[in-house]
Amino acid sequence: MHKTTAPTTVSTKINYIYLAGTVFPGHYRRKEVINIMKLKFQKDAIVNAINIVMKAVPSKTTMSILECILIDASSGEIKLTGNDMELGIETKVEGEILEHGKIALDAKLFSEITRRLSSQNASITITSDANFNTVISCENSVFNIQGRDGEEFSYLPYIEKDKYICLSQFTLKEVIQQTIFSISPNDSNKMMAGELFEVNENQLKVVSLDGHRISIRNVTLKDCYENTKVIVPGKTLSEVSKILGGDNEKEVLIYFSSNHILFEFDDTIVISRLIEGEYFRISQMLSSDYETKVTVNKKEFLDAIERATILIRENDKKPLIITIGDDNMQLKLNSSFGSMNADIMIHKTGKDIMIGFNPKFLIDALRVIDDEEIHIYLMNPKSPCFIKDDEGQYIYLILPVNFNAASV
Repeated sequence: MHKTTAPTTVSTKINYIYLAGTVFPGHYRRKEVINIMKLKFQKDAIVNAINIVMKAVPSKTTMSILECILIDASSGEIKLTGNDMELGIETKVEGEILEHGKIALDAKLFSEITRRLSSQNASITITSDANFNTVISCENSVFNIQGRDGEEFSYLPYIEKDKYICLSQFTLKEVIQQTIFSISPNDSNKMMAGELFEVNENQLKVVSLDGHRISIRNVTLKDCYENTKVIVPGKTLSEVSKILGGDNEKEVLIYFSSNHILFEFDDTIVISRLIEGEYFRISQMLSSDYETKVTVNKKEFLDAIERATILIRENDKKPLIITIGDDNMQLKLNSSFGSMNADIMIHKTGKDIMIGFNPKFLIDALRVIDDEEIHIYLMNPKSPCFIKDDEGQYIYLILPVNFNAASV
């Protein structure tokens, strides 16, 4: 058979193949683009998945591949992954795999494009070729962007699933929200940027502190587990809390390794490095001694403090002065804008006391307590107060602030 060659005058950018069957001189057609991946999604499904993994995409990094989201459809399911090397999130997304493959797309660009495409129930098609050129199409809109080889992406570390605990999504979300405000992410002491997760048989204790206060939540688990003590970064817990649906009927599996923690729930896994080191010995800071016990309606107390903070600007550190008498609690705050006084009925046992607090610390604790009435335990004006329930499910320790009693 006589074989011809492509005309040399044709641009080298155009690839050619022979027509099927017998080849005749001068008969050519343009080479068809070979897709390495083609996927089809409903808009709301892909947008939701992107929003989940975006939480692990770094805003600044020297590794540009980490600014991407990995789309992996090389097997029978579609997975999206974000990874900043400290926190990694992978989630499955429902869609149709027309051509298997994987590709990494710039996360910010990918998110903006999909979010702005048509209505929620619109169909989005993503097609990538062998050069990682990617077409994102939806109805009358077509975007062409450059992707990257998915093999360059940093995969999540493998975690053995032999050491774990199980609890409801609702409980984990609640525990995080009731403790996360006490961490100090900008503190030079890295321990204060994380929370202690301590498992003792069927008890989970979660602790956070920032040098001015301590938050403790105790949870009774359904089963007994291997004793564990790890320090989880606050950033990780904050992102997990945002993703969790909070369903009391759905469970979260938490796996522990020497260096990592893994949260598995719904179609999502979150893997994070742990903070290395020994956590603070908080048992030495918790005392059962008190000179004064106050029982007060939580909502009335919280509302009065929030009204007082109207007079405080962000950098103003004016204390809230609390004077406790027999059946009355007086709240007073003075600032450059004015003053506020409030009286609240209480039940008190023990001594009268005058003590000052940063009002924000009281507000943070009171907002996450569900009880109608709370118990406050005090020793003296220079010792911390404790807000805790009778069952020991929560304990909030708050250090007082100094104030000039003569100016009150």
